[in-house]
Amino acid sequence: MGWSEVVVLDVGDRFATWTHEQVGKRAGGKAFIEVSGRGEVTVHEGWLTTKEARKVRAAAEKAARGEAGAPPPAVVRAEVTNAQETYIDLHRLAAVRVALTEAPGVALRLLVAHALVGSTHWRVEADGRQGDAALSASLAANTATGAFAERRQVVVRSLGLDPDRRGLVGQRPEGGVSGAFARLLAMPDDEVLGVAAIVMAETLAAGSPEVEAAGAWLKVEIGRFWSPDEAFFDLIRDREAVNAMLREVGGKRVADGNLTERVKTQKAIIRDHLEGANDRTKVEAWTPRWMAFPPTAYTKRPFAAAARARSVAQLLRRVRPPAEPAAIAAE
Repeated sequence: MGWSEVVVLDVGDRFATWTHEQVGKRAGGKAFIEVSGRGEVTVHEGWLTTKEARKVRAAAEKAARGEAGAPPPAVVRAEVTNAQETYIDLHRLAAVRVALTEAPGVALRLLVAHALVGSTHWRVEADGRQGDAALSASLAANTATGAFAERRQVVVRSLGLDPDRRGLVGQRPEGGVSGAFARLLAMPDDEVLGVAAIVMAETLAAGSPEVEAAGAWLKVEIGRFWSPDEAFFDLIRDREAVNAMLREVGGKRVADGNLTERVKTQKAIIRDHLEGANDRTKVEAWTPRWMAFPPTAYTKRPFAAAARARSVAQLLRRVRPPAEPAAIAAE
């Protein structure tokens, strides 16, 4: 079953998540395609306007009660006035706030439930950027893509969510945020942290300082999951950068000897070295500087990822690991 409708936004228009709700495919959700001015495509799957989502939920509730043709119930006057209700709500909120600070484990579960489902004050989205067919195929071949999908499915099943949905964030379990909170309360701490990790990983923005910070702190080895492929080489256009890469894999003599060759020719020589073809010395496990954590440039010209990495490196250098309990006691 496909999406009820696919809406392609005008180039440069942003998808307004704050006027929509994510409901999934089975509830008649639509797919919205956002195209940036640079041609980057972001797909928002399974959304309806807030008004449409309310109608869907109301119809589902009526169907569940067998009241599809029943007249609307008469309006009954509330027990308290709006002002009295506000008074009650705010005083009770104040008490619950303090209670949450005294029970951080419960607060963590409530935080994860909010991030997972979204609420009045929370709007969390998965990174939905997609490229062309070549980039999509490249991402599919990256073993990190499959590993993350498998780990996400474990969390989806543990929370009783829709396994057919590609994403985790934005799904609404029975009871919404409260329903997710109830499920998380029944989980041990390590499972809750596992859910939190998936939610955070799914919503991390590609090309952000946060990716650089996390990757550097965790010392991510991209070679575990990725190696230079057809799409990587096809996208390289810069002669100076590709010659510097050739120097890395083939040495100074090979690079200098091909300095004036076309970019296409130099890329072919690099690939020969990586594959050990055409009598070239094979180079194992080469990671281009662009892809490493932290990334660096091949030239003195701007490279956005390297600039982001330098900015967060200054912050990470200031981090002081938490003191051990014994050290705290000694102080």
